[in-house]
Amino acid sequence: MDTEPTLRKPVGILMILALILVWTVLVVTLAESIIAWPVWAQSLFYLIAGTAWILPLKPLLRWMEVGKWRE
Repeated sequence: MDTEPTLRKPVGILMILALILVWTVLVVTLAESIIAWPVWAQSLFYLIAGTAWILPLKPLLRWMEVGKWRE
């Protein structure tokens, strides 16, 4: 096992924070047009938007741990 510290984890943490920031700005930007939608459509949008940002985390977390984007 390699015991040398790497910058992958700190860089990965910064990438996660950047992902959250970009996703939040995107959703908030869309909020003005979404307010005109029916309540059920708004709820569905925010449910999907609130969980979709998690999808890019799996490869990012894998890269942070082992240094590869794919298995």
